[in-house]
Amino acid sequence: MNKKVFGRKLSRSRPAREALFASLARAMMLSGKIVTTRAKAKAVQPDLEKFVTLAKRGDLSGRRRILASLDNSKDALEALYKKIVPVFSARTSGFTRIISLPRRKGDNAQVVRMEWTETIIKNEELKIKNKKAPKKEEKVKKTVKGKGKIEK
Repeated sequence: MNKKVFGRKLSRSRPAREALFASLARAMMLSGKIVTTRAKAKAVQPDLEKFVTLAKRGDLSGRRRILASLDNSKDALEALYKKIVPVFSARTSGFTRIISLPRRKGDNAQVVRMEWTETIIKNEELKIKNKKAPKKEEKVKKTVKGKGKIEK
């Protein structure tokens, strides 16, 4: 009797499968598109749709649920809320699309590109609050003059 197995197993244990889905979802949110196998893309697609729907609601519990599913990746969560959700404000579903690519030569696997249906404008850098470059301290040169005297 297999318990807590819902959806595709992908030849992995439950923790490995959860880590795979979190990794694919983070990559999708940060880069906007991913190239993976058809089975993995179809397995992670419902999670991405739910994340966008939860983020559109905008409440704290949805934010915490998304953060827990993404293994506490705050940069992916910030990208979801700042870049992705504003683009999909008029849409209620169908946030992702899967485009077939030629089969992979090594194992003949079906490879797909998964991307957002709307164009997401990429910011070159997300400005993270309270992160400043560390100040460089001036180094004091020590020179040795004479016998054992050190001058600063």
